[in-house]
Amino acid sequence: MLNFSFTDEQEYFRNMLQDFAKKELLPNYTKWDREEITPRHLWRKLGELGINGLRIPVEYGGSGADCVTTGIAAEEIGRGDFNLTYAVMLNALIGEIITNHANEELKQEWLPKISSGEKIVGIAITEPSAGTDAGGIQTTAVHKGNEYILNGEKSGISVATVGDAFIIFAKTNPELGNRGISAFIVPADLSGVECRGYEDMGNIPIGRGSIYLSDVAVPEENLIGLENKGFAQVMNGFDLSRLLIGLQCVGAAFQSLDETIDHVKARHSFGKPLATYQGVSFPIVTHYTQLELVKWQAYRGLWLRDQGLKHSKESASVKWLGPKYSVEAIHECLLLNGHYAYTKELPLEQRLRDVIGLEIGDGTAQANQMVIAKDIIGKEYRSY
Repeated sequence: MLNFSFTDEQEYFRNMLQDFAKKELLPNYTKWDREEITPRHLWRKLGELGINGLRIPVEYGGSGADCVTTGIAAEEIGRGDFNLTYAVMLNALIGEIITNHANEELKQEWLPKISSGEKIVGIAITEPSAGTDAGGIQTTAVHKGNEYILNGEKSGISVATVGDAFIIFAKTNPELGNRGISAFIVPADLSGVECRGYEDMGNIPIGRGSIYLSDVAVPEENLIGLENKGFAQVMNGFDLSRLLIGLQCVGAAFQSLDETIDHVKARHSFGKPLATYQGVSFPIVTHYTQLELVKWQAYRGLWLRDQGLKHSKESASVKWLGPKYSVEAIHECLLLNGHYAYTKELPLEQRLRDVIGLEIGDGTAQANQMVIAKDIIGKEYRSY
């Protein structure tokens, strides 16, 4: 039997988040971008609402929510403040990695602080010469005594300038390629860690930048899971984060459509509301339809994950088309709102800048198409 309905608890959760996003997030969405501030007080507020710890077990201060419920949070927070959705998406990925693979001490130390919003933790895989080919990272971790010594550079890392710690991926056995990668929790205040921010086009409050590691001594107990198993640990997590990213982008796009529909109903041209012209209504209908298709593919992927079923190709399709269709929709909304939308008085230009960033992060369109091709054509025909 097919059932596309949410539970009563999920509907209550959605309604609560809609109200919160509209009243407390949306009015200040552009403020943090203009002032170049990461609103840590809102990360803590989301912690109070249980948003940061949705994929963290209750015994560690989290909500222990399923993936579909986490998707609802991504969509609704994305409507209010696209950048604050990183508290959903990033924390879900990191929460699963620590919960499923870290030792008990690391769980006790970090999971409650992530859940509450007290600490912000980033994930650092990408390097200047290794993006889509994550197995090509060059950062090394050498085991000496009871420590690992890390050296290398990470680039394009979300929360690089504001993170309290990072899950760093490094080669512990360079000869094994992606089968020689390990993961470590590295506090940002360790000696030898330097973080530098970028002047990005969008996602300003996320504090994206580079992390430089120079002879950073990390206690061996900060190793997450087994040595040389880091790559396998994180790749499954990307199937979750890619679905959440799709909903994050769709949420921002749907909010833009709602605002634009209000505008074209109220604005008149040649004696009629703009909404009466098919040149206005049909593009809105096109974008609405595309976004609905992506949204339900995302929830289907999250449902599959909750059932323990394969969902990599569904996740890849959502990550490929979610940001793409959302960018196209927001761009159209900006045009339909006229020249005021090209100013910073309206949030549309910022949404466009912010969402474009996720056409790159967590897997480009081409990388996700490669995932789908491997699944439906056969991995023996893959290009890598």
